[in-house]
Amino acid sequence: MNWDMPNPFVIDIKVGADDIDGLGHANNAVYVSWLERCAWRHSQNLGLDLAEYRRLDRAMAVLRHEIDYLAAAYEGQELQMATWIVESDQRLKMDRRFQLVRPEDGATLLRAKTTFVCIELSSGRPKRMPTEFVEGYGQALQPPFPLEL
Repeated sequence: MNWDMPNPFVIDIKVGADDIDGLGHANNAVYVSWLERCAWRHSQNLGLDLAEYRRLDRAMAVLRHEIDYLAAAYEGQELQMATWIVESDQRLKMDRRFQLVRPEDGATLLRAKTTFVCIELSSGRPKRMPTEFVEGYGQALQPPFPLEL
């Protein structure tokens, strides 16, 4: 696969009937749910699942999405979503990049960047990342992403 960066974390996605909107392609809001699914699976892979978030009373919450929709996805298509952690101040904020690819022809359907902020679950307020976040997410931190959105 022609990924934008080396060593992606990748999930497989199959476009279902419920993903399709009135225009006959995957709805843009569905792409956002795929971003979330990919980010969560990567976090779980790094040992930072919902149980750990609750134990630490911390979570990484979406602050901002930047999405470039480059091509449509259609029902039945098999896709792959990749993510990389590309920036972290190791205090409050972390950035992920995403790339959605259709393997059958190698087309990139989406590129996105999501900025997360660490919050305290019990208050919903921004709170410094615990050591477990700094170390867990830090192990996946990549060099700067070469393409700007």
